[in-house]
Amino acid sequence: MEFFKPGRVYDFMRVRKWWIALSIFLVVASTISLFYPGPNYGTDFRGGTEVEMAFLKPIDAGQLRKAVMKAGFAAPDIVQVVDKTNPYHFLIRVQEVTAISEGEKDSLRHALCYFKEGEPVDAARCPPNVRATEVKFSAGGDKIDTRYEADPDLQKVAAQVQSVQGVTMRTSATNPELLNARDHHVEIQLQSKGDQLIESLQKQLGPQMVPDKALRVEWVGPKAGKQLRDSARNAVAIAIVFIMLYLAFRFDLRFAPGVVVACIHDAMVVLGGFVLLHKEVTLSTIAAVLTVVGYSMNDTVVVYDRIRENLSKHRGRSFAQIINLSVSETLSRTILTSGATMLSMVAFFIWGTGIIKDFALAMVIGIVAGTYSSIYVAAPLTEWIDHQLAKRGGAKRIAHHDAVKT
Repeated sequence: MEFFKPGRVYDFMRVRKWWIALSIFLVVASTISLFYPGPNYGTDFRGGTEVEMAFLKPIDAGQLRKAVMKAGFAAPDIVQVVDKTNPYHFLIRVQEVTAISEGEKDSLRHALCYFKEGEPVDAARCPPNVRATEVKFSAGGDKIDTRYEADPDLQKVAAQVQSVQGVTMRTSATNPELLNARDHHVEIQLQSKGDQLIESLQKQLGPQMVPDKALRVEWVGPKAGKQLRDSARNAVAIAIVFIMLYLAFRFDLRFAPGVVVACIHDAMVVLGGFVLLHKEVTLSTIAAVLTVVGYSMNDTVVVYDRIRENLSKHRGRSFAQIINLSVSETLSRTILTSGATMLSMVAFFIWGTGIIKDFALAMVIGIVAGTYSSIYVAAPLTEWIDHQLAKRGGAKRIAHHDAVKT
């Protein structure tokens, strides 16, 4: 059975008020949801430490959460990962991050016998083989690079670091490690929050359940998370601005607002859907939103191209009739392209895991919103702008404009 008969013109504009009302409701609801209850930001945006582990024996999320909280981590997120090879595969997210305070840095410099130029040197406490001439802390706070005046005594260097309260070295036979004997370059690895979490779980649950190493450990500081949030917001805003400039140049200035509003509509619907479904908003979600914005713009441009062609062919028709004709002519193309993309995204959503699954979900929501926003948001807004301009000062309407760009 043919869903859409070739050559038939459907009266889409007749029911546009209902779809516009639905779009307004969705955008308003999505906007409110971004403030209350607010998006569930992932580690990328809110900062924290994420540890991925495949446990060796059965364990449930409740038991694991209690063990993590007992280890001193507040409000952990425990997410079970669907993994056929290991049914005890979990993501553990905590708010704490690996970092060394300024006070601890000063204490470590003092313990490592680092003296600034002009400072008196305590030769009795700091002989040349443990006297650091350079101390650098990594951005992550889990590594110290030092250089010494003479061949360093690594055992004494380790004792210096361990004498600082609140700082723990990572357990390893090669820690500290002499990286370069010529300039006496030594690397000292400190215990990260991920290391502390694994070590505590091993003590509580036993090595027969907790593996020696995690599959993956990642962390993002609060400042870096805020910068990523700001950058993601700016990326979406800049993309929409350049889309507006492109459409104003390619078509007519009256066409641009419709696409911009449609793109904002699609982005808000995707984010609102993630908040409603309690999904994490991560960098992958923002990538999906940008993809949806581009996909929606492409679909709208196809409709606009056909509108522009029909404006010169059918000068006696109203703009609403031109829209109905243009959308009807491009509808089969829209259904085929959107349907094919939707099938692939649904497959990723069903059989994918983790980031891929969330990306596919964002794309599915965005494709649905983008397909109807091209018809019931962008085109009606352009028709409304044309009508308002015609009511003011005798401006000519687009449907009868002789200067339409070709």
